Amino acid sequence: MVSQSRTREPVQVGTARGAGLSTAVLITLGAVSAVAPFATDLYLPAFPNMASDLSTSAAGVQLSLTTFLIGAGVGQLVFGPLSDRLGRRGPLLVGLAIFVAASLVVTFAPTIEVLVAARLVQGLTGSAGMVISRAMISDASSGRQAAQAMTYMMAVVSVAPILAPIAGSVLVGAVGWRGLLGVVTVLGVLVLVAAAFVLQETRGADERADGRGRSGRNALEGVLRREYLGYTVANALAFASMMAYVSASPFIYQELMGMSGGAYAVAFALNALGLSIVSLISSRLTRRFSTTGLVGLGMTIQLVAVVIMLGMSLAGTPPISLVVPLFFAVAPLGLVLGNVSAMAMEQGGSNMGSASAFLGFLQFGAGGLIAPVVGMTGSGSTALAGTMLATSALTVVAFLVAKSSRNSGSTGPRNPG
Repeated sequence: MVSQSRTREPVQVGTARGAGLSTAVLITLGAVSAVAPFATDLYLPAFPNMASDLSTSAAGVQLSLTTFLIGAGVGQLVFGPLSDRLGRRGPLLVGLAIFVAASLVVTFAPTIEVLVAARLVQGLTGSAGMVISRAMISDASSGRQAAQAMTYMMAVVSVAPILAPIAGSVLVGAVGWRGLLGVVTVLGVLVLVAAAFVLQETRGADERADGRGRSGRNALEGVLRREYLGYTVANALAFASMMAYVSASPFIYQELMGMSGGAYAVAFALNALGLSIVSLISSRLTRRFSTTGLVGLGMTIQLVAVVIMLGMSLAGTPPISLVVPLFFAVAPLGLVLGNVSAMAMEQGGSNMGSASAFLGFLQFGAGGLIAPVVGMTGSGSTALAGTMLATSALTVVAFLVAKSSRNSGSTGPRNPG
């Protein structure tokens, strides 16, 4: 089970809560949740070569990314509720196994059509790791322990799609685009093996039976709770703020600031490192401080940084001066994403899989929609700052709505943070 016990019998969620998560389990859950985000854009630097080798257009290759994201969003809505009914471990291992098979097809795809179809399946099944890992954490822990584990996992999940293109740019010259996709296959195999040996069932047999017996309407009771929706929307908006930066960063750093490709990779990596370090610090701070306070601190720092960035952009300051406020507009999200996810899951009721599914679906949807929004508002730093200001402000509003619902004494589970 997801604890330090040696027994392999399914554990009742009620007794597992608060037992904590072993280091091996936490690392495995982090890897399981990160394999799909890492697979999302590791191959981006190879797009031109792929278009040439597969005799297709840039739009055709781009479609392989779009279908993967669609699959990852929809797949969470499938695997989350499925894990409520059948248990966590079985659907997770099946999903990872199909992900590996799809990754092999992607690696050796003879045509763009086969590649796109296999990437859709890859996204659908890779999402099992993201949605079920959150549910397993919520099964096995609660309150501060859950926030600590969730923040660690979110550090891995958030940094994976940021570091993946950097890794791809380093490897593509040596292994080519098929080699990059082969790396994803190998990672999938390693994660599958680790999950099979380390992770055990966290949802008890009686709870699985209860999940099968519930009607669709009753199963949604937890995810329709005002507190859950508020925290979930806040999480999605915070993630969208980060993705706005990711999508605009090549233009901001390279064209606006005049950085070379190498300098851009360094600046991008530093921001990713900042986000990761803050996330890991947050996981430790949850032992001493409330999750509400940490989230409030992170949102405040980000909001101030974005306002400063917008003011500097409107004032026409040298573009290179935006490096510092950009860092502080991204890194504080390490205090927000994991903690808000844990707070949302705490309000999800007994169907943690469904709660995790909707949280992940909304997060991916918001992240996918924000890139064209940034593009439509312009290509300069003012457009990015304005978009991030809007998402940051709305994050605060959604979080305050959820917090006020809890304080007003509404029914349902409570987050002790």
